[in-house]
Parts: sequence; C-alpha cells; structure tokens
Amino acid sequence: MTQYLIVYLGGDQPSSPEEGKQHFSKYMAWLSSLGDSAVSPANPLKDTSTVNADGTVTTGGATKMSGYTIIQADSMEAALTIAKACPFLDIGGSLEVSELVEMPGQN
Repeated sequence: MTQYLIVYLGGDQPSSPEEGKQHFSKYMAWLSSLGDSAVSPANPLKDTSTVNADGTVTTGGATKMSGYTIIQADSMEAALTIAKACPFLDIGGSLEVSELVEMPGQN
C-alpha cells in the first residue's frame, strides 16, 4: 500500500479550553478511525527555524505548517477521502496530501 503525507496548514486557535478539548476529542476519534492506515498519526510542530541557502538561520517558517500525519491508502483518491474527514478542517485549517516516494535503495 502506498504511503501519503497529510500536512496541516494554518488553523484557528480554540476560543476556550472547552472548545480545545472538544476539537482534540474529535481529532483523536478521527485518528482512531484510521486504524492500521495511520502509519505516523499525530506529529505537531513548534519552534520552526529556516536554514537559508546562504547558511543564515531565521526564526519561523516559510509556510504555516503546524504538523503532519502519514497514512497508507490504496490511491490518492482514498487518501483525499481520509483527509476530507479530518476535523482540522473544522477549525479553518487546510490540508495538503502528497504521495511519499520510496527512494531507490531504501527499505
């Protein structure tokens, strides 16, 4: 089965701790529903720095990437169907879905 990367972009912060708990509960239920399809389910990011071509380092990233999930699916269409059900979309975020390519000589 092919692996796909789901990248989380943007998203609004919860307006209250209760709202945050509700969203987290929905998100965990979605992850749980993926079962064995979730290869690397929840990988939030923080404290991003960018290494520039000239070797300088700047604080922050060029994108609003806030995390990622790796799944297995039979096709891009199946991966997109999984992504469309993600509750991250409910908080104003967007998702990018990419097929992971296995590099020659890697196992």
